[in-house]
Amino acid sequence: MAFLRSICAQRTNLVYSCSVSGSSSLCAGKRQFGSYKPTAGVAASSSSSNWSNNELKYSTVFNQRQRVFPQTLFASTTNSINDHRQYLQQQRGVHTNASKSQTVTATQTISDEQKSSVYSKSQLRRTPPTPNVPENPQRDPLDVGFNDPVAAFKSKTTWELVRAYLVYMICSSEKLVEHNMKLMKVANTILGEKLFTALMKATFYGHFVAGEDQIKIIPTLERLRSFGVKPILDYSVEEDLSQEEAEKREVESSVSSAGDVKEDGAMPQYHVDKSFADRRYKVNSARTYFYLNEATCERNMETFIKCLEAVSGATFGTGITAIKLTALGRPQLLLQLSEVIMRTRKYMEDMVGGQGNVLTHHKTIKDLEKYYASLGDNKNVKDFLKNVTSDKEGILHLFPWSGIVDEDSQLSDTFRVPDPKTGQMRRLISQIPPKEEEMFRNMIRRLNTIVKTAAELDVRIMIDAEQTYFQPAISRITLEMMRKYNKDKAIVFNTYQCYLREAFREVNTDLEQAKRQDFYFGAKLVRGAYMEQERARAQALGYPDPVNPSYEATTEMYHKTLTECLRRIKILKDNGEDAKKIGIMVASHNEDTVRYAIEKMKEIGISPEDKVICFGQLLGMCDYITFPLGQAGYSAYKYIPYGPVQEVLPYLSRRAQENKGVLKKIQKEKRLLLAEIRRRLMRGQLFYKPKGNYVPI
Repeated sequence: MAFLRSICAQRTNLVYSCSVSGSSSLCAGKRQFGSYKPTAGVAASSSSSNWSNNELKYSTVFNQRQRVFPQTLFASTTNSINDHRQYLQQQRGVHTNASKSQTVTATQTISDEQKSSVYSKSQLRRTPPTPNVPENPQRDPLDVGFNDPVAAFKSKTTWELVRAYLVYMICSSEKLVEHNMKLMKVANTILGEKLFTALMKATFYGHFVAGEDQIKIIPTLERLRSFGVKPILDYSVEEDLSQEEAEKREVESSVSSAGDVKEDGAMPQYHVDKSFADRRYKVNSARTYFYLNEATCERNMETFIKCLEAVSGATFGTGITAIKLTALGRPQLLLQLSEVIMRTRKYMEDMVGGQGNVLTHHKTIKDLEKYYASLGDNKNVKDFLKNVTSDKEGILHLFPWSGIVDEDSQLSDTFRVPDPKTGQMRRLISQIPPKEEEMFRNMIRRLNTIVKTAAELDVRIMIDAEQTYFQPAISRITLEMMRKYNKDKAIVFNTYQCYLREAFREVNTDLEQAKRQDFYFGAKLVRGAYMEQERARAQALGYPDPVNPSYEATTEMYHKTLTECLRRIKILKDNGEDAKKIGIMVASHNEDTVRYAIEKMKEIGISPEDKVICFGQLLGMCDYITFPLGQAGYSAYKYIPYGPVQEVLPYLSRRAQENKGVLKKIQKEKRLLLAEIRRRLMRGQLFYKPKGNYVPI
């Protein structure tokens, strides 16, 4: 017992320190998170099948105050974390009182004056602090076999190693994992909130989550940095909805008030189906947002911005925040936009042959004029061709996407094409009511606000991939955000799921667009989160399975796509151009894929110092990959979830489920954990205190 008490004492008494001289602590000027819990009253008003003007009204706190970001944001490590916390709490009190007097009610139309004042450049402009780098930052050789327990766990106390081993033992029990959410709720009821919270912090929560708010995650961020690892921050509060409530929300928010109109040429995969309305079905490794109302989307925007602020100070221009587009708007709009994109491709294929994205055909406007020649001097055709986006190499887009993202164009008026036989203009999108047009503009405004804030804070934004019926719209909007904001560096990153048959083609197409429109391209490559759901939905609705036939095919797709990106980076280097025009994150827990990326980098002459390839894994998973990479000088990230214990239970449940599915990796991690625990026991290092002298690349 004395031994266990002494081990536990490490957890409570350890001061997480960063040995980097003058290294910084996240402290002043950050807004405190408040958790949003929908009340019964709000939930009751969530129905959106029949909207009234009142239902479109939403109240939002627009923080028009100057965001406090003083030079004291980065204090010397001689200042205690408690001093930082006290300062932040004082600031929070000031901000809360200020914001109460500045609450405005936003109805369907938000005035231009309000929009421009919410996050103006004068409010957001900051001079980022510069890091204090030690004279001789530590670098370790990399064991590409990832079998070194010392390198894997030198950032951990012995208590944390014991806790990790216990967590993985539980994750190895199929019955416990299968009923984990029920068991957590029962434990919460029996133990009460305080005891249950303490239990979770000592086990699952402590292992997989960094802390409850942006103050309490400071030690984790500092310790990660001192061991060469950077954060991708995510406020991981999730609603614990029943299947019935999730289906109800999804169906109501995926159908227009004008009804689910299926015109000629409609594609079934881009229309909601109640059987798959709960998008959590067979999905363990991805978070799901269900639309409630516009006010909730505004709050989600604020949450993402707070994540940006929380990560900006600790990373000196290397931090990342992950967001989902379904958190910012009505899913019906993404469905309709995705269908438009795919119908546009079909229109182009029918007219000129071939297949794929419009720009892959390399047709010019003169080529299109020939296809329409039989229509004579047709005004509709002339007006249509005026708005086609093209360059000297050919047509990029049939529609003016920049206008859709920048100029509040009406969707219903934009997505029309001439019928090649009659010359009459026909819609590729069903008529969208004015209120829904306004909802789309609100969604784009929210995304613009987030990305603009990221650019000002020098933080990267990774827009997560979602289901294939949303993804064409998500990718199209993300590419337009790249075009708009990635002019000097990669601020916006798109996510590509390599379990999809079209992954390589989509990445190639987007790389081509970035090259032709001269913007920096950022991509996160993942295997993907929705495979089982996608297969089941395709089979039920009768459209082609979008998923690769096997795990091996997915691995081949991942490696092929990564190799193409590296090949293009090498061309940039060889031509004396900026290699950072292409930035890739290898987001994988598969050590073979990580090893493949490292070998390919060496093979074609790309070094970690080029800062064009980075690696990412989840907090609490595959530490034996992330930390050795960071300590060897590679750009390595941990995905850092945080939030109140009670509100991240759905996230913890998914982590347990995901670990159950990767037992092979768990076995290796358990073996390395035991090896390191034994080593410390043999060497009398039970009370080892992590102290790193590494600097992230």
